[in-house]
Amino acid sequence: IQISDNWPGYSLDLFTYPQHYYGDLEYVLIPHGIIVDRTERLAKDIMQDIGDNDIVVLCVLKGGYKFCADLVEHIKNLSRNSERFISMKVDFVRLKSYHNDQSMQDMQIMGGDDLSKLTGKVSFLCFLLTLFFMFCKDIVGTGRTMKVLLNNIEKYKPKMIKVASLLVKRTSRPDGYRPDYYGFEIPDLFVVGYALDYNEHFRDLNHICVINDHGKAKYRV
Repeated sequence: IQISDNWPGYSLDLFTYPQHYYGDLEYVLIPHGIIVDRTERLAKDIMQDIGDNDIVVLCVLKGGYKFCADLVEHIKNLSRNSERFISMKVDFVRLKSYHNDQSMQDMQIMGGDDLSKLTGKVSFLCFLLTLFFMFCKDIVGTGRTMKVLLNNIEKYKPKMIKVASLLVKRTSRPDGYRPDYYGFEIPDLFVVGYALDYNEHFRDLNHICVINDHGKAKYRV
């Protein structure tokens, strides 16, 4: 699903959201209900593609935890109601690559100590947001991030690696990395909510929203 650059979004007055964020947001980009429905569709697509393979889901924290949990639950429900049962294991890694709203040159990978379980397995990487579509030279896109992470995983020789991301950001760059499964292609906006944060704030916001300048200044570190 593509969200155009001139999409005005939804008025905040149409939705409920935590009062402590009043005045910090521009508009709702993607309501929670649409996120849930789109994630269910991604689960169906994944089920059709993986066949009878058991999978290991590697959730990229912290921003990916809600998307991962919802995606895994949908796959489980589909598996229960089908003729084949898919066994799933979940592990976690954490990537830290942002300071305020700016990407840092150095990326940290934490967790996922027992990745040897990926050997010979079908592995899914679950991202909430794949930020590889950036225009500014001082912002490092997640094309680099994905290459670093995938290189670390590939040394364990999994049978297959697939990347699932709820969001990708649009770019004119021909060499940008694109995940195997994604929910929404969005403009180059800094978004929060549905576990996406700005300095650890807004994770408790169910909708995906665009933060305003007041919100950035309020929670800047």
